Amino acid sequence: MALQTNWGGSMWTKENRRVYERPGLRYPSDLTDEEWALVEPLIPPAKRGGRQRTVNIRKVLNGIFYVLMTGCQWRALPKDLPPKSTVHEYLGLWEWDGTLARLHHALFVEVRELSGKEASPTAAIIDSQSVKGAEKGGPGSTPRATTRAKRSKARSGTSSSIRSA
Repeated sequence: MALQTNWGGSMWTKENRRVYERPGLRYPSDLTDEEWALVEPLIPPAKRGGRQRTVNIRKVLNGIFYVLMTGCQWRALPKDLPPKSTVHEYLGLWEWDGTLARLHHALFVEVRELSGKEASPTAAIIDSQSVKGAEKGGPGSTPRATTRAKRSKARSGTSSSIRSA
């Protein structure tokens, strides 16, 4: 049974399957040469003054994508990719320094322009669940410093399990 799209056409036609096939790659999550050409300029260079970078950044990205695509545990990262600690450290560094956000934004703009749309969306759809969540405030909306910790009665000393006679 073919997957149907919103516009009524079948999504998995022979033409679409060819577009989404990734032949010649070690893993389906690996970057193609064209994808790497888009992403490579957005990766920050190694810091000056320190040791030279010895890891292949493309392989690091392939490792990140492998974990994201397969949902595997870090320790299950295949041995032909960089060590799990290296891949994980780069993921953390790129999240911290904004590289992941820049990558996401650049690719988002590229995809919109390739599909003939303006780079920035001109409309948004908000459902009632999103509005309810925003009204209440998500888990990150209350700063931890202003939230008073709850203490159990058992530890507070105001309650006792010994009855007085």
